[in-house]
Amino acid sequence: MTERTTAKAPRGFARYGPILLIAVVAVAGAVLLRDRIGFDVLAQNREALLAFRDANYFLSAAGFCLAYVVVVAFSLPGAAIATLTGGFLFGLFPGVLYNAGSATIGATGIFLAAKHGFGDRLAARMDDAGGAVRKLRDGIRQDETSYLFIMRLIPVVPFFVANLVPAFMNVSLRKYVMTTFFGILPGSLVYTWVGAGLGEVFARGEAPDLGIVFAPHILGPILGLAALALLPVVVRKLRKE
Repeated sequence: MTERTTAKAPRGFARYGPILLIAVVAVAGAVLLRDRIGFDVLAQNREALLAFRDANYFLSAAGFCLAYVVVVAFSLPGAAIATLTGGFLFGLFPGVLYNAGSATIGATGIFLAAKHGFGDRLAARMDDAGGAVRKLRDGIRQDETSYLFIMRLIPVVPFFVANLVPAFMNVSLRKYVMTTFFGILPGSLVYTWVGAGLGEVFARGEAPDLGIVFAPHILGPILGLAALALLPVVVRKLRKE
């Protein structure tokens, strides 16, 4: 029995290497790329990007998605610029699918690395714990889908943290992918829409208004979706009372 357990539980670098690599690259990226990725870079290279897209559409789409996956998977700076670029190069559709799909794949990479390295152990400790920790874990476990949707729809925590928490809570891969893709889709739609109109913004020499996501006609529907996601939790609480 002991031998089987040892075989199934990788140790050392095989277990912690992926998440440690992500952490190292994330720190290096924050230091080296912080001032090199921004709206100005996109504005300066817009004509070359459009020309390459027109000459090599499928290659440019694949290259863009791969770059976006890397940005998210290693928590590199520039995710917002990448989303704008997706809309600028590929329009609202299929740009929103490229953006949301790539972000989901990248986030899944972090999730799997964290779950492989720490998730099972932390989840077991939470299950064995008592008191408030156990109550919190049981509450989330009963309504995992709702909590995960809310965490994505209303990003009150950094995206990187939102990728780690489900891993530590031992959420299934299928549920994580589903809630991540559909949870970030509304926000991706808004920023892709802004990116699709960058041509006019560039022509006026202006910068895009990323604060549009907080406009009432945009934020209202997103909060409505969050309320729907929270409804099962509220109903469950009311039934218990």
